[in-house]
Formats: sequence, structure tokens, C-alpha cells
Amino acid sequence: MKMMDPTLAEMGNHLSDAMKILESGKLESEQGKERRKLSWKDFPGPLQGDGQDVVSILQLVQNLMHGEDEKQGHRMQYVGEQGHMALLGHSLAAYISVLERERLRKLTTRILSDTTLWLCRLFRYENGSAYYHEDDCEGLVKMCRLAINTHYEDYATEGFTVLSSKPPVIYQSAASRPGLGQHLCSQLGLPLSSLCIVPCNTMFGSLHQMDVALLDKLIRDDRESGKLPLLLIANAGTPGAGHTDKLSRLKELCVQHNMWLHVEGVNLATLVLGQVSSTVTAATKCDSMTLTPGPWLGLPAVPAVTLYRHEDPALSLAAGLTSSQPVEKLRALPLWLSLQYLGHDGILQRIKHASQLSQQLLEHLKTLASIKTSDVLDSEVSLIEALRMVEDELNSPVVVFRFSQDGSTPSSGGSVKGNVAEERDILDALNRWLGEQLAQQVPLSGVDVVELEDEGTCVRFSPLMTAAALGTQENDVAALVEKLGEMIPVLSCTLRFRQDFKDEVLQQASLSYIEDQSWPGLGVVRYEARSTDLDEDKRQYRVEKINSDLLKKLMELDTDLYFSDGPEFCEEKNCIFIGMATEDLDVAELVETIVSIGKDIEESGKFFENMTEVVRRGIQEAEQQLQKANEEKLMEEGVLRQIPLVGSVLNWFSPVQASVKGRTFNLAEGCLDSTEPVYSVKAQMNKEASLDSPKSVTKQFPGQKLFRRHGAGSDSVSDTSSVSHLEESFRETAHVQAIDAEEAEVPQEHHVHIETETALSDQRVPEGQETESVDALR
Repeated sequence: MKMMDPTLAEMGNHLSDAMKILESGKLESEQGKERRKLSWKDFPGPLQGDGQDVVSILQLVQNLMHGEDEKQGHRMQYVGEQGHMALLGHSLAAYISVLERERLRKLTTRILSDTTLWLCRLFRYENGSAYYHEDDCEGLVKMCRLAINTHYEDYATEGFTVLSSKPPVIYQSAASRPGLGQHLCSQLGLPLSSLCIVPCNTMFGSLHQMDVALLDKLIRDDRESGKLPLLLIANAGTPGAGHTDKLSRLKELCVQHNMWLHVEGVNLATLVLGQVSSTVTAATKCDSMTLTPGPWLGLPAVPAVTLYRHEDPALSLAAGLTSSQPVEKLRALPLWLSLQYLGHDGILQRIKHASQLSQQLLEHLKTLASIKTSDVLDSEVSLIEALRMVEDELNSPVVVFRFSQDGSTPSSGGSVKGNVAEERDILDALNRWLGEQLAQQVPLSGVDVVELEDEGTCVRFSPLMTAAALGTQENDVAALVEKLGEMIPVLSCTLRFRQDFKDEVLQQASLSYIEDQSWPGLGVVRYEARSTDLDEDKRQYRVEKINSDLLKKLMELDTDLYFSDGPEFCEEKNCIFIGMATEDLDVAELVETIVSIGKDIEESGKFFENMTEVVRRGIQEAEQQLQKANEEKLMEEGVLRQIPLVGSVLNWFSPVQASVKGRTFNLAEGCLDSTEPVYSVKAQMNKEASLDSPKSVTKQFPGQKLFRRHGAGSDSVSDTSSVSHLEESFRETAHVQAIDAEEAEVPQEHHVHIETETALSDQRVPEGQETESVDALR
């Protein structure tokens, strides 16, 4: 046995060490983190002249990958040993590329031959060639070039001019990837008129399968108009629902019209299994197919593969499918290493595991009345067609399901009303919320939200695309089903109570119901200000202020309901969005509470506005009284006493008997009162300006949530909530400040009380005190 090349061994060790550093996230010290925050953020810096070591460079890469996410416990996804082999392949490709040309040619030929042979045997594609590419669409572009070179003999010399006499046509299903046809036309330099979108079935079969009869008619019409049917793109697993076209009939049609048949889709992965549905097996007879083994097997940075059959190497070279550059042939190296590491059994086990996860979820979904899959049909089909569809459904690794109102029980107040479009919009919003919640609470399941043309918004589970990378297991599917079972009653209750909530809101003059079918919740309301004497700008400002404060108070309540100001890019502003409902929700009490708190906030705002006006008038009156008191003092004491030196001498020989006569500002009555009763009777504390609200608050039992009905297993709760004490709390604070100011008898500019000073005959005031008091008041 030969000894391993030291360079290769060192490369493998370096890769292993680098992956450990990047995955651990523990290399940098706390001091280093602080220094990094101070030294650089996301800005590029100059290239250092003396260079850096490998550890420092890897630390920089780790910082760029994670950023500030380390506080949230974010780590790079673990790629596993098979992923390390794929990453090692990229390093080896760079190392192998420096070999001498002849040795490099032999090595790349062996790598291509092995990988192509393994893939053709795995996916039952006999006598095929392989093209390895980074972009998933690149292989299809090459197939179109190959088909053009095959049908137009002078294309290599004449170029696009030979296409004008007989324009080519590319056919694709309406359920294909969005933008695929436009991308092909752009890369091939063809007009969009060369693209023909074939509708899916509307009468028989799956709604995501291409209508073969209509396709035949379109092809015949194009031939009669002088066009050349060039290529047909079929799906073995549509991007949305994972359905497979009738590949056998499509192949017959392509042979009849001398067209190229290309197949792509996630269901092609099931070709490696022992038992495969007949519809998917027909893909092995097509002219070309595109495989994406990277996500299927959990291999990062491995290329996609397009297998094809063609007998003319010259045309393949003209289409760019083969290259004389050895470096380009090294694209297959990561896949070559990974396939050897996994082996035939390892590849089979991963695909089988993903298919079993799909079947496990599908079996549980069949038992849920309010959940339906995308294969449930409303049209009548023949028995043979129905059996074929059941077979496709049971063998598809993609499960698409949707919450439906069919299984929900109507409420006493009514169910969802309105036309079909509004009902679908509401259900789409609820299913979008369902998918987001499931993805958040069970992240290892890999579910996502998908928009289907006929069904609407659905939740998709495609383990072939996610399970290998996430490590999804049977217990994750069980957790997904459990969470789904918990959310179905919430969805049903919300759907039933939406109309009840709308009816209750419309009965309230101070509330406006906002029609927003895209909100996944009970509904949207806005509290409208009742003042009509304001201009539009002031009224809009008041509505914004009231609804903002109302939202804050509702969010402080002890309730299970969710309140928010809506999505970030919502068109409706100054609204309150109410989230999902539960079975025991008391809709009437909820609406009454919103109205009650809104009125309290509105009245409090008016109180502050009125108080501002009252204080302003009180200040003016105090200034007038101060001026009058100064004039009376001048008349009583005479002009000579106002001269500094002379006044001091007169005050020494003939003192003036004077005292302070205070004034206090009554917020309740909006007037100035004398403080003489306070001087004479110190204990007079009962003269209070009570500002208690006449509103009454119903009782709430301890430990009980708000908005729950009696018969739902919870006690009664208050109609308004403790937040209705807002105005009372403010008034109590103002009252305490008034008492403190009276006891202190000290006039302060920033307090509510304003005191004026006048002279009384029963007390002496030292010289100069009168002027100081007047200045202090001002």
C-alpha cells in the first residue's frame, strides 16, 4: 500500500481544523470581541503589508459570517462528514489543477467517467452523458442549444438568421418555476413569442399537471403557422405542489412531433428507490433530466447534473456540453468524493428516509378534518385516473396542506360571510400565519409557505430538499403534527369570531372597522375622535394619539389576545390589529373594553387641553392681581419709601405694618382663591378639587384572564379593565400636589399653585421682602 501524499494529508487536516474553528464559534476571546467592535464593523480595510496567519483569517471569516448574531446563539449549520468531503473536493480541485497536462487529463477523465456512470445507474438513465453546472437553469439552456443545433443544421454558421424562416417554440407548464421561460429566451437570444405556456388540467386529473390534449392542439397550431416545436419542459414534481406530469403521454407526443423532452423536479430523486411510481419511472425515457443531488443528500456546494442522450459529439461540443479544458471537468470532483463517501446504501437510505417522513406526515394529515392536501379534487374523475392520482400522492415526497373552513363549526352569530374571493383571502392569511408559526416552533421540520394558483396559500413539507441538511427525524414530524393539532382550534375560532367581531364593532359609533382580509387575526379597528370642531390635521393628530395610547393600554392587559399596530408595510395607519382568538373569547366584552378605554383616553386628552387653557387664564389673572397689589402698595406707602436710601431711613423710623396675602390656583374651578383660611386654620385639608371619573369598573376575579365567557371554564371578568383608572390616577396626583403646595406656602414657578402677595395689617414684613416676592412670582 502506497503512502499518502503528505500535501493531500496536510490539506485534509487543514480543512478539518478550519471547519472546527468555523463551527465552534469559540476561537475569539472576550477582549478580542471588544477590540473588534471598536476597530472595525462592516467596513473594508487596507491590505496589511506583513500578512496574517491562517487563524486570524479564519477568525475574520467567522466574524463576517456570524456578525452580531453570537448574542442570539446563532451558529453555522453543521454540514457533517459528507459535507466535509464536498468541501474538500473544492480544495483538491485547486491543487489538482497545477498538475502536468497529461496527468491532469487522465485524472479528470476518470473523475467524469466514474461520476457519470454512478449517476446514470442510480437514476436508471441508461447510456447517458452528464453535464455538471453550478446554476440549476444552465443545463436546460445547454439542452435548448443542443436541440437548436440539431434541428437547424446551418445554425453554427448562419446564426439567428436561420431561425427567422421557421421560429422555434419552447413549451413549458404553467406550474413550472417562475421566470424559467423568460430566462431561457434571454440566454438564447429568442423573443418571448418563442415561449408557449401550457395550462394545467381544469377538468380531469391534478390541477398541477400539464393538459396534454391542449398541448397537442397548441403544437399543431404552431406547425400550421410555420413555427418549429423545439423543446418541451415537463415536471417530475412541480416546484409548488410536487405533482408529476403525465410523462409517458408527453414522451409519445414529443416523438410524434420530433421534439426534445426535458424533465426536472424533486420527484426524480425517488428513482433510486426500489419501488417507484410509474409516472416518475417514465422520466428515464426522456431526452434529458436535471438532478440536484446537493439538497437531496445534504451536500454543500456540489454542482447540479443534467443527464442527456445524444449520439453526435460534435453537436454536443457546439452546444457547450463538453469542454477541452481540464479545469472545467473538475466541477464533478466534489460530487465524485461525496458519492464515494456515502456509497450506494448511504444514498438510498437518505432518499428513503425523506420519503418516509413525507408518508408519515401525510398519514396524520388524513385524520385531521380541517386540513386538506392539494390532491383533494372537486371534479369527477374516472376510477383508473383516481387510482393513478392516489398512487402519485402516496409516492410524492412533497406534502402540501392547507387549513380549510369545511371542518369548522359555525358560531351562533354566523360564519364567514361575503363572496368567495374574500373568504379565500381570509383563509390565505390564516394559512400564512399557520405556516410561519409551524416553521418557527418546529424549525427542524423545514416547512415553508407556498402560494398556489388554485388552492391559494398552503404549507409545504419537502424533506428531500431540507431533511438532509436539517437532520429531520420522525420525532420532528410528530412534533409538527402536535403543534398543528394545537393550532387548528385557534384557527377555527378566529375564523368563526371574525364576523361576530365585525358586527360588534359596527354597533359602536366611536369605532371604525377596517377591512383587511390579509390580517391573520380577529380583525382591525380604529378609534375615532368624537370632536367635530377640529380641522383635518388636528383631528388626524388626535386620532393617531388616541389609538397609540389605546394600543399601549390594551397590550398591558392580562389577556391571551395579541394586539399590535399591524405589519411593517401596512397601508392602514392608526389602527389596532387584534390577533388570533380562542374558544372562550367574549367578543362583546372585548369591544366594550376597547370603547371604554378609548373614551377614557379621549377624555383625559380633553382634560389636559382644558387644563392648559385654564392655567393660561389663571396666570393672566395672577399677573393682573400682582400689578394691582403693587399699585395699592405704592399708594399706601408713598413714593419716598420706594427710593432705596430714603426708603430705608423712613422704614427705620416709621416701619410699615404689612403681611403676605397668598393666592392659590384651584384647578377644578379654574380660579384664584385666597390662602387666608390656610393661615387661620392649618388643618383645613378638606377643600379638595375632586376629579374622580364617573366611570365604573366591573370586578375581575383574581388570576383570571380578560375577555373570557362564563361557560368556557373561566370566571367573569371586568368590562373595562383596570386601565380605566388612568384619569383617576392623574387627578389623585394633582390633588396631592395641591395639598403639598398649600402646606409649604412657598410659591414656585413650576408648580400648579400660583400665589400673589398683598399687604395685611396684622404682620410685619422686613424691608425689601415685598419686592422679592413679586419678582419671584414673575
